[in-house]
Amino acid sequence: MNISNLFSAGGVVMWPLLFFSVLAVALVIERLTFWIKISGRQDHVVREVLKFYRQGNVVSALDHLHKNADLPIARIFLAALELEEPTPEEFRLALESEAQGEIPLLKRFQNIFDTIIGLAPLLGLLGTVLGLISSFASLNIGDVGGSKTADVTAGISEALVSTAAGLVVAIVTLFFANTFRGLYIRQIAWIQEYGGQLELLYRRHRQ
Repeated sequence: MNISNLFSAGGVVMWPLLFFSVLAVALVIERLTFWIKISGRQDHVVREVLKFYRQGNVVSALDHLHKNADLPIARIFLAALELEEPTPEEFRLALESEAQGEIPLLKRFQNIFDTIIGLAPLLGLLGTVLGLISSFASLNIGDVGGSKTADVTAGISEALVSTAAGLVVAIVTLFFANTFRGLYIRQIAWIQEYGGQLELLYRRHRQ
């Protein structure tokens, strides 16, 4: 069965499923690019910044952060380190507030993924129901066992195409959505760990 036959068998709901699948692929590519970019650089950047700050070289630490300001952790550190003689409490609040501000970027498109995961199977089921209604509507009860009965059987098998398509879209999207959710949770824990180390160094320098 080729693509045109699949769309013919699946009915009108195949078009929104196609839209959801294309949208999901585009968002998955964007998120993969984002996570690969920050995962490959952040650890090295943070270690260098903490090394400079531990040595008392604040200027080099700030310069290194500004060069990597496209990274969430760099913006979080800059929000605290660029304050003028903050108290330890102000330093901590700056770290926490900027970290909260980065959450929407880290969780970007999560609601859209959840919507696709929820709607795709329902659209597939709707397509199957509509296909079954159409198939049984053409059945003549007095012709049971005749040619029309065979057509109904073929129509039922074709109607299930939309359910299969909806499940495929939902399953693939769910896999990537859960992967990105796991990366987000790990990133938050990582930010808290290194943010705590920076705060501890700041408190020691003030003593």
